[in-house]
Amino acid sequence: MHSLSSNKSSVMKFKQVVAVFCAVPVLALAAPSEPDPNIALRNLNWHVGPKTEQVVGKATLKTPDENTLFIDESNSSRFLRITGNLPQPGNNIVFSQEDGWWAAFSFDPVGYVKDDEKIEADELLKTLKESDGPSNEERKRLNLPPLYTEGWYVPPHYDQQTKSLEWGIKLQSEGKTTLNYTIRLLGRSGVMSATLVSSPETLDKDVKSFKKVLQSFQFNAGERYSEFKEGDHVAEYGLAALIVGGAAAVATKKGFWAVIAGFFAAGWKLIVGAVVAAIAGITSLFKKAKS
Repeated sequence: MHSLSSNKSSVMKFKQVVAVFCAVPVLALAAPSEPDPNIALRNLNWHVGPKTEQVVGKATLKTPDENTLFIDESNSSRFLRITGNLPQPGNNIVFSQEDGWWAAFSFDPVGYVKDDEKIEADELLKTLKESDGPSNEERKRLNLPPLYTEGWYVPPHYDQQTKSLEWGIKLQSEGKTTLNYTIRLLGRSGVMSATLVSSPETLDKDVKSFKKVLQSFQFNAGERYSEFKEGDHVAEYGLAALIVGGAAAVATKKGFWAVIAGFFAAGWKLIVGAVVAAIAGITSLFKKAKS
């Protein structure tokens, strides 16, 4: 049982949360469609840990304790809609009751991404900043606030042992700086995206907490990076493109701005979306889940 101050802290973090999704499918700001978000959140089919869960049919993740909750794809789509995001198929949501963060997992079947590419952080940042202009033109057309790249919070780096690519970036929108923290986990047939949703004030702490949960993540047999065989589909791009937009980055190099303008505007780097105010009652959701 958590103290009142601990619960209040988690609630405040949820009020300040920023939804960030940098891979296809992306999230866009949407008005919550549930008449009572508190009731809708309570009615989701939450799995209470510890339990081994299937992640979008490609991997498993073991939730470590009763403070870590998980929902299937159908319920995850509802969660995204309730919290003011466009519901997207193929997502699983993990929620940390103790620390107040949540994360979305999605899989992009782009094929085997070769990891022999050198990452030039300065060049990648330049590319990200250059995309702000055309992106914001389209965001303006869609009545979305402009979004500007400030710099790296955590420069992109790749871990050969875990086959994971991660980075954190600082972005500015409407006078406020927010942080986006992303992890890409390479598999045999594609890339698993794990996007952490947290408040800037607690991101460092939440990243550590999230990585502890990720320690139990593993691709299913036949889906592991080490199981690549000659003849498997190989992705058309490498590590750098995963950071600057994946397939969209390839299209950009070919000059297809008109085709992908909507993709950039939708928020491939970041969508700023405050969770509905009524989510302040989410602590009661956890009490119900634990019971």
